[in-house]
Amino acid sequence: MQENENTPPFHMPKPCQHCDNPPCVSVCPVDATFKRPDGPVLIDNERCIGCRFCIAACPYSARMLNWIKPKMADQDEGLPYNIELNIPQKIGTITKCLMSSDRLREGKLPYCVSACPNGVYYFGDEYEDAVTNGTTKETVKLSTLLHDNAAYQLLPELGTKPRVYYLPPTNRVFPFVPSKDAEPKKS
Repeated sequence: MQENENTPPFHMPKPCQHCDNPPCVSVCPVDATFKRPDGPVLIDNERCIGCRFCIAACPYSARMLNWIKPKMADQDEGLPYNIELNIPQKIGTITKCLMSSDRLREGKLPYCVSACPNGVYYFGDEYEDAVTNGTTKETVKLSTLLHDNAAYQLLPELGTKPRVYYLPPTNRVFPFVPSKDAEPKKS
């Protein structure tokens, strides 16, 4: 994304929002999509029939159908089915961000948080009002982080109650540099 011609482009990830009121769950005719009590919205690919109702219902475009053989299918072949890791994946089933639900069960940070070298992802508990990132491992107050950085959610007006917050970019304006072709203004 790019705000304007004087700002650098930036990457804006749009993973599954793990909504508290996920429309993908209510439209699944075989109950393959469900919300786990601790937050993640998961897919049971042993039940998924690939109808794509959940794709149509998701306003965040966070779901994808495995139209072709999944990338890691050969490596995952023979592994026992694991709903938290969504392996092995199959052609004709849905995939998406699973919020590293296997790591959450173990009390660890999600993969994206612990692996980000820039520490831009935070994870925590809204009720405890605490979040941490994977780089500094510093715990900060969620309410303060959201307030001080003008955090926002995507499409909250839809009533899905998304659980992902975004912090807008700061200090991204480049100094104005006139082009070499620009003519000086005449007074």
